[in-house]
Amino acid sequence: MNYRENFMEWEDPGIALITGASAGIGAEFARQLASQGFGLILIARRKNKLEKLSKELHEEYSVFVEVFVGDLSKLDDNHKIISKIKEIDNLDVLINNAGYGINKTFLQTDITGHINMINVHFTSAVMFCHAAIPGMTKRNRGVIINTSSTAAVNKSQMGVMYTSTKTALTVFSELLQEKIKDTNIYIQSLCPGFTYSEFHDTESMRGFQRTWFPKEAWMAAEDVVRLSLESVKNKEVIFIPGKYNQNNTRKIREAAIEQYLNGKRL
Repeated sequence: MNYRENFMEWEDPGIALITGASAGIGAEFARQLASQGFGLILIARRKNKLEKLSKELHEEYSVFVEVFVGDLSKLDDNHKIISKIKEIDNLDVLINNAGYGINKTFLQTDITGHINMINVHFTSAVMFCHAAIPGMTKRNRGVIINTSSTAAVNKSQMGVMYTSTKTALTVFSELLQEKIKDTNIYIQSLCPGFTYSEFHDTESMRGFQRTWFPKEAWMAAEDVVRLSLESVKNKEVIFIPGKYNQNNTRKIREAAIEQYLNGKRL
């Protein structure tokens, strides 16, 4: 199999572990990394989607693919994933991508929903970074991509907990990179804007309309991932993909706030 040159130009790409890998940006990371010769461990809740993607990638690229079904809102599942991470002796890439939105206001959402979002967006990423970095440090190479959001950059009030958890993830990424700056471990806080995926089609996002925002505000997951991987070696911790997002992020978020909060209260 003739693979594309991998984004880090490593001679022997190892394993990439990806959370939220069943669809959208996570699935696209899996496709692009498989095409570059990385073995994969794919983590998500939906076993059928993971197995379908696993079969597709193994048949097309002949890479190692392992499926791990887990719910990152549950700490017990996160500890099982930590055990898996510690078993991998060639973990080159960790992508903390699992995430979701809630199209309700702060007080309309049960507190359990907020705690679950904290665990999925932030707690799990902290746990997995803590488990992965010692091995990456020993091998003196590794990449960690934490999928955040432009909401973290502009502190959007559209979703109180969504913005808070994504902001925490971005700050965590910045401070962690500073702590390991003398290693060959690269950390990126990927901050995409609106992306075509299943993210906005879930039950928790019922009522959201893509037509609220101009077409140029939307990106394909394929482009988000390609730009993310291309930018890793630039050592920019906070990376916003797409010129439109970079130039118009605040305007997009202001429009989102107006749409979201129209007629709603806290």
